[in-house]
Amino acid sequence: MSVLDKVVAAVTPEPSEKDREETRAKARARSSGNDWLSMVLEHHAGIENAFARVKSANSAASQRMAQKQLAILLTGHSIAEESVLYPAMALSNQKGHSTAAYAEQSAAKVQTAALDTLEPLSQDYFDKLEHLRAAVAHHIHEEEEKWFPELSGLGDTSVQAKLTKRYTEEFERYTRS
Repeated sequence: MSVLDKVVAAVTPEPSEKDREETRAKARARSSGNDWLSMVLEHHAGIENAFARVKSANSAASQRMAQKQLAILLTGHSIAEESVLYPAMALSNQKGHSTAAYAEQSAAKVQTAALDTLEPLSQDYFDKLEHLRAAVAHHIHEEEEKWFPELSGLGDTSVQAKLTKRYTEEFERYTRS
């Protein structure tokens, strides 16, 4: 892990498992079960599972395949958030949160690409993967704890339905096979 990676990890500590579970449960309670927030929460759980699959791979080929699946999910999810949810946040007095969210996802894209430069199953690879996983976990927690619950409470049902439709379209546009 580079010096920069270590500094970033030190200033953005990962929330505890208990905090993450409580935050996600509260966010689920705010969602309707079929809205954009529900989809985001489902994607977040899928991203966490995808990280676990990359980490637990037992061959270079299976690790690269799991990494590719993680990258597709991360990119599709981030494109949907960056195209739909972050602009909505910025337009609803969450400009600072929106700016931070864009910056964090940009950094995650760079770190995801950096995995391609490292030898699968190597210590450097696992260090970079863990740094990326922790940064993504921190980002997810920020979204689920405050940013997205605030956004889900804005506007009437037609505003929320538009966000759901657009988020779904953007995610599927990238992840469709």
